[in-house]
Amino acid sequence: MKKLSVRTRVLTGAALVAALGAGTFGAVSASASTPAAAPAAVTADAADGNLMQSTHLTVEAATKAARATLDAAEKENQRVSVAVVDRNGNTVVTLRGDGAGPQSYESAVKKAYTAVSWNAPTSELVKRLENAPTLKDIPGTLFLGGGAPVTAKGAPIAGIGVAGAPSGDLDEKFARAGVAALGR
Repeated sequence: MKKLSVRTRVLTGAALVAALGAGTFGAVSASASTPAAAPAAVTADAADGNLMQSTHLTVEAATKAARATLDAAEKENQRVSVAVVDRNGNTVVTLRGDGAGPQSYESAVKKAYTAVSWNAPTSELVKRLENAPTLKDIPGTLFLGGGAPVTAKGAPIAGIGVAGAPSGDLDEKFARAGVAALGR
């Protein structure tokens, strides 16, 4: 029998180890449990009562309202911030006017959130504090004039908040200008 060279023995051994490793891997893989099949897609339609539809402003409409609000304030030389939130209180658009105070941004968002949450102008909600003073303790709200709800078929779909003018009455006047712009 002919003696094999060291190189041949090393290569033969490496090939044998690789073959055994591949066989072991294949056996382990084959015996592994197969993943559970993904659940079939569930279909639902409005007729089955599991779904509801809601109305939301588009980004374009929210931007139009915010721009109209800011324009109304600028015509009266007021430096304000404007926020438009959706029905769920999520901010859709904010505009901080030139020279608006640093606190006005957050205040505008809170006023918009408050207006849409109660479907009422925030100036009206301020009056409710007399009978329910703890309303002001609800997180994320601000009971000062300057917020106006946007409605569709009587239901709130958005809120516009304005902050930065010298009075809540002015802030709310500008917010109402934004609401009115959506009707044009």
